[in-house]
Amino acid sequence: MSKLGNLGARLHHGEVGYDFIKNRKIWYGISILITITAIVGLAVRGLHMGIEFQGGAVFTTPKNMSVSVATAEGYAEDASGHDAIVQKLGDGSLRIQVAGIDTGTSDKIKETLAKDLKVDGEQINAELVGPSWGEQIANKAWQGLGIFLVLVVIYLAIAFEWRMAVAAFVALIHDITITVGIYALVGFEVTPGTVIGLLTILGYSLYDTVVVFDSLKEQTKDITKQTRWTYSEIANRSINSTLVRSVNTTVVALLPVAGLLFIGGGVLGAGMLNDISLSLFVGLAAGAYSSIFIATPLVADLKELEPSMKSLKKRVLAKRAQGGATDDTEHSAVTDEEYGDEDGDAAPAVVGPRHQPAARARGRGRPSGKRR
Repeated sequence: MSKLGNLGARLHHGEVGYDFIKNRKIWYGISILITITAIVGLAVRGLHMGIEFQGGAVFTTPKNMSVSVATAEGYAEDASGHDAIVQKLGDGSLRIQVAGIDTGTSDKIKETLAKDLKVDGEQINAELVGPSWGEQIANKAWQGLGIFLVLVVIYLAIAFEWRMAVAAFVALIHDITITVGIYALVGFEVTPGTVIGLLTILGYSLYDTVVVFDSLKEQTKDITKQTRWTYSEIANRSINSTLVRSVNTTVVALLPVAGLLFIGGGVLGAGMLNDISLSLFVGLAAGAYSSIFIATPLVADLKELEPSMKSLKKRVLAKRAQGGATDDTEHSAVTDEEYGDEDGDAAPAVVGPRHQPAARARGRGRPSGKRR
């Protein structure tokens, strides 16, 4: 077995681990700081809306243009009197976007660009984009987002409980806010591809969260019938047991997205790939973070407010104070019986090494070797 696989098995069985729940205030503070930064960036810089949302014209030049992007941008701004966005496509042609112009102005800009770029005007393709189309896309996206969040909360409340639904909702809002804030800070253009990316990351974020919640639900069955573990400690075991799986899933998903963002958009200059790849990259990373450091610790905090969980915590701490937690072998046997698991796998383990009881002697009193 590989080292990573061995680590995953040890995490799953509680032999090693990290106390995520104990340090939850640190994670909350980091998330609040990042979220505030994202909101400030959004308020100060705002979103750079694409031409699909503002309206305007898109000019596409012939292939293999020798003019640089900066030079073409200057030509377009001089011809239109507006800010222009120029992208060099893979075939060497230029895509020039100018927002806030009408049909008559578009024809004049096309003629001027043809002279400056020294090409035939018929070779430049001009397309007008109305702002109403982008507005319709934005409205549909908001409607889809609202319906998605409502259905998620209802499903989690039925399949698990309302506290997990609240925690998952907070984690999703956390991921969306950070992703949108990053767009405002870096100044990337917001296009319909960006909207698609934002809606896509919600599914990834929710998947990681539900995996941890499912493990937590299984391990907290009949939790009040035992006196060894608090709810928070079992929640921490759930995070550790699914940690390697969450990390592997996130890394595998991030690798192709990183290729689109850094190689396709950065090195090769395919700027249109940035529209969707940045939202996916930031959203996937934020979703993995929130499922581990935000959603499950928040569920633990909400559950610990219940009278039954408070009573359980008092009994657990009282038993430990009496020295009941010193005999590891005896405790393991009690926990297995209370949880109804003879193998002991379902019993949550403490953070750190777990001491195993000595194996029973086999064939006591019998000589070794084959019988003759």
